[in-house]
Amino acid sequence: MSVIGIDFGNESCYVAVAKAGGIETIANDYSLRATPSCVAFTGNTRTLGVAAKNQQVTNLRNTVCGFKHFLGRKFKDPVVQNELQSTLYRVEERPDGSVGIRVDYMGEEQVFTPEQITAMLLTKLKVDATSELKTQIYDCVITVPSYFTNAERKALLDAAGIAGLNCLRLINETTATALNYGFYKQDLPEPEEKSRNVVFVDFGHSAIQVSACAFNKGKLKMLAATSDLVGGRDVDMMLAEHFRKEFMTKYKLDPRSNKKSFLRLLTEVEKLKKQMSANSTKLPLNIECFMNDVDVQSSIQRVDMEELCKNLFQRIEDVMKRCLRDSKLTLDEIHSVEIVGGSSRIPAVKHLIEQIFGKTSSTTINQDEAVSRGGALQCAILSPAVRVRDFSVTDIQPYSVMITFDNENGQRSDMEVFPANHAVPFSRLLTMARRDSFAVKLYYADPSPCLDPFVGEWKVNDVKPSSTGDAQEVKVKVRINHNGILLISSAQMVEKREVQEEQQQNGSENDQATAAAAQQPSPDATPSQTPSGEPMDTSGQEGASSDDDVKSPTKDTGNEKTGWTHRISRWFSSDDKKKKKSNKVIELPIVSRTHGYSQVEFDKYFELEGKMISNDRQEMERVDARNALEEFVYDMREKLQYGGNLYDYIEDQIRDQICRQLDDMENWLYEDGASCEREMYRTRLNELQQKTDPIKNRQTEYEGHQQAFNELGHAIQMSYKAVAQYRGGDPKYDHLTETEMLNITEQADKSKRWFEEARGKLSTLKKTQDPPIKIADVRHEYNTITTCVNSVLNRPKPRPATPPPAKTEAPQNGSQEQSTEETNDQNKSGEVEMDVE
Repeated sequence: MSVIGIDFGNESCYVAVAKAGGIETIANDYSLRATPSCVAFTGNTRTLGVAAKNQQVTNLRNTVCGFKHFLGRKFKDPVVQNELQSTLYRVEERPDGSVGIRVDYMGEEQVFTPEQITAMLLTKLKVDATSELKTQIYDCVITVPSYFTNAERKALLDAAGIAGLNCLRLINETTATALNYGFYKQDLPEPEEKSRNVVFVDFGHSAIQVSACAFNKGKLKMLAATSDLVGGRDVDMMLAEHFRKEFMTKYKLDPRSNKKSFLRLLTEVEKLKKQMSANSTKLPLNIECFMNDVDVQSSIQRVDMEELCKNLFQRIEDVMKRCLRDSKLTLDEIHSVEIVGGSSRIPAVKHLIEQIFGKTSSTTINQDEAVSRGGALQCAILSPAVRVRDFSVTDIQPYSVMITFDNENGQRSDMEVFPANHAVPFSRLLTMARRDSFAVKLYYADPSPCLDPFVGEWKVNDVKPSSTGDAQEVKVKVRINHNGILLISSAQMVEKREVQEEQQQNGSENDQATAAAAQQPSPDATPSQTPSGEPMDTSGQEGASSDDDVKSPTKDTGNEKTGWTHRISRWFSSDDKKKKKSNKVIELPIVSRTHGYSQVEFDKYFELEGKMISNDRQEMERVDARNALEEFVYDMREKLQYGGNLYDYIEDQIRDQICRQLDDMENWLYEDGASCEREMYRTRLNELQQKTDPIKNRQTEYEGHQQAFNELGHAIQMSYKAVAQYRGGDPKYDHLTETEMLNITEQADKSKRWFEEARGKLSTLKKTQDPPIKIADVRHEYNTITTCVNSVLNRPKPRPATPPPAKTEAPQNGSQEQSTEETNDQNKSGEVEMDVE
């Protein structure tokens, strides 16, 4: 199993995978690393990624691009309304106030949510990753902008679930970039040493994000993150607007009046912007047949572009200064400034970085793929399927979070639970005094008009007063999880009561020890609440963070204590009784109203996505079957015509008949058969193949006969040659017998007669007739003679018999030295030879 990191961008997406050799960015079906964030609908199919982008000009109304900022937002949201000014497809308001995207699909108009469109794109990325890695993909980490709110993050999680992906975590793009930077650094300071502070500037297609991060060996901690919805596309729009005004004056043409023309202008302007990043001279702009068959020409240079985009660069400067202020770092404490994002290549942005931070921008990490690589690293760290060294990541959330509720007196109370740039994940436990059920609301305190302040409302039920009518202690846990999503994770009511127990006489020493322990403050003791019911933060110090929810102490099975028990002990005689205070913890049900799909809606969209995937697969198979039939018609007609491969192997009457059928099939394909089922195309193709396959087989037989007969003739000649060599006394055949040679001769004579008869039969036939002798028959005769000859000629010679060693008598009066000398003399003279195998 492989784990992947997905960089979900407004313009394009990148997918990185964690492998044994490191992190690798995979390519799509067009061998490109970047997959456009584009979804198109054509007839009964969906086109995704590169293919959707390529047909955008011819299918504007049904090609959906730049939908990232629609996620989790209402139609009347200022961000959505600003996006609609540059949107070329149809967007409308749904009954619940959310955004709906209207397209033509399956022969009718349908409305999809941005979450569904995002799920379609994620499905494409999942298929590309599966195809590239040759394994099924389930676990992933998806990167999100740091400015994404609760609603946007939940919408993206819903989209991932609809696409069948198990999203282990949503990680901020700034944090993923920092992780990709710090994970491979070997020179980071030790944990007890002063941290290395690095600023990251991510200037992408639709937004800029600036963050500050502190690195130590094996860990990183985000210090601050600021952002603004200004990106490279805003520079494109400024340039396009500049040329639009010029064309209206010079050519009396308004590109805004024609969506296709304006899209062409944006495409050319983007190319011009990239050229200006490397060239400060005046650059030309030429578009042929722009509108009304008019060619337009103009030019611009970098200085003019910077003057046009002066307001945009001022906003970028403000974001950088705000990050420097929020991080509380001095310029001397900043080690370096790293830039990522496609638009960070603009020279004016690099100049601003150097002006504000006093350091030249650095590009030690891949500007386009750094985010996806960081996501893959985080997925590898979280997934049990991959072994990777530990690297601690402490993220932040950029907004101040407030909680509001009505107290016992009916007055509204507000308090801040998480300040801006607070560590993530984190939990806070708030204690309040309540007599009945109540509701709490979470909202963002940022006054920005582009930020929807509502986070959610949670109603805590089953709260009741004590037996004496007093208010009960209610503990509410507010949590921001590792995805950056805010929620009320639990609510507990602490019910106080007094019970009497018989105290049997036990050693006074044990009783005194128990009483002494009861007088000490318990670590689980519930702090007293304010009389007015205001909540008290019992989560500990401000800087303490917890990745897991606070766990309730378990109940003991003994008779002396229960969970959440505060002891007050006294000792009496064995017959006396004592009073004991006991706290009973009751889990309270919570009803939430927040962002995201309900389970019913999620199941509906998940099932619909599965049907569309199945329909895409069936439609692809249908189109392939149609294309196969169409290709067969054109190919076969070309081969049957004069000069074709099959022209000489078919009679004129039959050829004309088949050609008429091919013409009729072509007309049917473009008329009634344009949208038939897959089986219909396959049936028609089989009917044609039954008539043309005999012709193709006839051609194959006639063209293959020559080679087959040549091989058979050569085998016969080699057989006669072997027999002649045997007759001539060739020593390599002296182990063979006369009978074996006679068998070879007989088989060669038999094959020769068959060879001559077969060639005679074929010489009198026309090519339009089926040959009586098939290539398989010639191959069979060839195999027969070669088997007969090889079984005889390849038989190895028998090994010569080894003579037994001669027996020698030991000399009676001689010595051993004399015998040895005689043997050596014999070897030297050559009279005694040694048989060596």
